[in-house]
Parts: sequence; structure tokens; C-alpha cells
Amino acid sequence: MLLLKNLKQTQLQRCWQPLARFASGQRKFDYDLVVLGGGSGGLACAKEAVEYGARVLCFDYVTPTPAGTKWGVGGTCVNVGCIPKKLMHQASLLGEAVHEAVAYGWNVNDRDIKPNWQKLVKSVQNHIKSVNWVTRVDLRDKQVEYVNSLGYFVDAHTIEYKTKQGATKQLTAQNVVVAVGGRPRYPDIPGAKELGITSDDIFSYEKDPGQTLVVGAGYVGLECACFLKGLGYEPTVMVRSIVLRGFDRQMSELLAAMMTERGIKFLHTTIPTAVERLPNGRLLVNFTNTSNQTKGSEVYDTVLWAIGRKGLIDDLNLAAAGVQTRNDKIIVDGTEATSVPHIYAVGDIIYGRPELTPVAILAGRLLARRLFAGSKQLMDYRDVATTVFTPLEYSCVGMSEEQAIETLGPENVEVFHGYYKPTEFFIPQKSVRHCYLKAVAEVGGEQKILGLHYMGPVAGEVIQGFAAALKSGLTVNTLLNTVGIHPTTAEEFTRLSITKRSGRDPTPASCCS
Repeated sequence: MLLLKNLKQTQLQRCWQPLARFASGQRKFDYDLVVLGGGSGGLACAKEAVEYGARVLCFDYVTPTPAGTKWGVGGTCVNVGCIPKKLMHQASLLGEAVHEAVAYGWNVNDRDIKPNWQKLVKSVQNHIKSVNWVTRVDLRDKQVEYVNSLGYFVDAHTIEYKTKQGATKQLTAQNVVVAVGGRPRYPDIPGAKELGITSDDIFSYEKDPGQTLVVGAGYVGLECACFLKGLGYEPTVMVRSIVLRGFDRQMSELLAAMMTERGIKFLHTTIPTAVERLPNGRLLVNFTNTSNQTKGSEVYDTVLWAIGRKGLIDDLNLAAAGVQTRNDKIIVDGTEATSVPHIYAVGDIIYGRPELTPVAILAGRLLARRLFAGSKQLMDYRDVATTVFTPLEYSCVGMSEEQAIETLGPENVEVFHGYYKPTEFFIPQKSVRHCYLKAVAEVGGEQKILGLHYMGPVAGEVIQGFAAALKSGLTVNTLLNTVGIHPTTAEEFTRLSITKRSGRDPTPASCCS
């Protein structure tokens, strides 16, 4: 009864707060909140705001790619990012699992198994369209007004847009949240836009990718290369400088070694200089090795650019509102406010913050609560966990080994590490050479853990729980006094007893002792 009473009081408070805010007179603005961008962060902010009585409108518009690809509401994650990527990743793992099933005694003919690319793409796109539909229905049910058009500033409180009929209209907003995200970059070389594709295109690409050149070695490029390899295609990764810039160097190099072992070719310190279509329809890519200045060329069926992303600020007319930017991103403070106090930004458009869907979602929700529910809680951008979805996944939270050493000094950092052998790898005799994890910790005191890194099966599922522990002040003593669940790979964190400083071999002799 007490719980029900508290719930009713909370619901009444939610209803009363906006009513009290508007009871003094007519609204000065058409909307309490206008959101520019229909991706994860913008939608989360919009839907949270209406829960507290705010009148909200969301603009969303997708400019087609040079290849002509476009999509529905939901932003990068739903349409051309996390969701289709994870589905393609799963498809590639299933192909590997078919061969493993034979070793486990299944009567499966694992010879000449080939994927049907068009069927896979259709299945992925059907799921995406279902999510688009559910999202539109959810916005309608929550009474978030939705306009499929590009909104841009006329002044700090006025947004202009064009209707489908071509008419220009304006509206005013008390608060504006910019959540337009970003899109893949293209290199400034001949044939790049005309002949290449990006992650915006690959998940709806109608023809078999065939032999594919992936240009770029960030997580997007590596993930695409790996699921293509798992689906039976032959990708090559062109690396300008280093693999997985911004991640722990040892783990990044280990991941690249794992990919190489699986037959993925790397072209190191190499940049493309031109792409041209041959009479047979294939693509000739010219490139230069920047280490020795030698030039070369190769022929591919598909060229996929994965050289980074650009914030979509060009069409917003931010100068008219007085919003300050840096490079192609918007500068915000700790409250997500821009240089104009009532204009905010969340998600990938923010300068210097993690470009991850869950970050955008939580930041958007917390912002709406501060604006319309009296909350004071700020977004904490520290110690955000992330995963690279390669065949052996790499997941991490907190500091890299390099960051810890740079911050505290090498004498104040202890690294506990070890290789391990997943039980499910034994029978099919899968390689365990790159199954590795480490905990980066302080040397003194309770040995607070600063970062956790894991490469192996379902890494994201493993690290998610440890991320909460790390944010709660996890120490080495607590970790090593936690009883693991056996046999799992996650339990390996509770067995870490060898430090790098000791020089001892971190390779286990047995799985059970």
C-alpha cells in the first residue's frame, strides 16, 4: 500500500510540475523543447521530456548517401550502426559455429557452406524497418510531435524548416537540443564518393561485397572486415597509422594479430590515392605506402571507407544562434549546454565526448530531467565501457595501460594479466592464442582498479557487470576475493594473480586449478 501511495504521489507530482510552470499565463514559445535529430540521444531526451509535461517536437531528416542509401527514424544505431552490425556479426559467428558443430558430434555437412548475402541483407533490413515503425508509434503514443524535415536555426529561439510540399515554416522553442550525430567521412581523392561505400551503405548493399578493401582501422573498419571474412568474403584492411587508435595498445595489437591469424590481410602505413572502375566493373585502387613512398595498386569488388566520422553541423546555421563549435562538433559544458544557455547538445555531435549510443541515451534522459523535473544529476562520462565486435570480441572499461602510466607514472601502476582457455574451444580445437585479459590497478593502498580489458567470447556481456563494479570503486583485493562462476570466461578476472612486473609466464597450465 505504501508503495502504491508513493507511486501515485510521484505521478501527481509529474503532472503538477508542468502545470505549475505554465499556469501563470500563455506560453511564450510554440514548444518547450525542440530536438534536432531523431537518433538515440535525441529521441531519449524527447520521450523523457514529455513524461514531465513538456510540449516537444522532434525534427529528423536523413540526407541520402552518395550511393543513394537512406533510412527511417532512429538514427545511426538502429539503421546503419550498432543493430545491423551486431546482426551481421552474429551471422558470421553462426557460420563458424556450423564447423564447430561437427566436432561436437552433430551430423552436419559443413563443406561448401556459403551465405546468401541478399537474404541476409533482407532479413536485417526487415528488422530495421520494424524498429522504425515501432519508434514512430512510440513517439505518437507519447505525444512527441515528429517532423521529417531538416530543422535549422534562424535565431536562438527560432527554427525554420521546409514541409514536404516545399513551403518554408518557422516555429519557436524555449529550449533546443541538438542531437544530429555524424556521418562517415570520405577521402578527398578521385573516385571516392562515386565508387566507394561506407557503413551507411554496407548493411543494405544489394550485391555481394566480394573482395573488399576496407580503408580505416578504427573499430568500424575492423568490425566490418571481420564479419565479411566470417561470411566467406576476402577483406583487406588498409591502415594509415595504427590499429584502433585511442584503445589500449597491447589489446589493439593482439586484436590485429587475431585477425591476421584468421586470414585478414593488412596494408600497413598505406593511404589510397585514387579509385577507378575497370571495364569489367571491378575497382582499381591506387595507393601509396607512406613509410617508403612506394606506390601500388590492387583490384577489388568493393571499397568501404571507414576513416572516421564528421559531425553534421553544416546545415544547422549554428552561427545564427550563436552556438560555438570546434572542428565539426559542438562545444558544451558539464550540463550539455552550449555557448547559448538554453541550447544544448547530446550524442556524437558533442566535442570530446564518447561517441556511443548508450552515452547519448543516458545524457539525453538526464538532460530532460534537469530541464523539466528539477533534477540536478549530471552525466558522468568517465569509465564508459565499450566493445569491439570482432570474432574474438574486445571489451574494456576505464583506463588503458598507457593512460594509467601517463597519469600516475609507471612506478605507481600494477598490471595483472593472464591468458586463458575457454572451455567451449577445446573440442573444436579453436585457437586460444589471443584469449587474454588484464586489470590495470594502482600499486599502493587498496590497489584500486583503473581499467579492465578482455579479449574473448561475448566480451561485452562479460565487461558490462564489471563496469558497474569499477565505477563503484573495485579493488584488486575485492576482485580476487570474489568467487567466480565455473566454467566461464568471466571468472578469469577473479583468478588474476600474475603481474607484468613479476615477469612470470601468464599462460595457464590447466583450466581448473
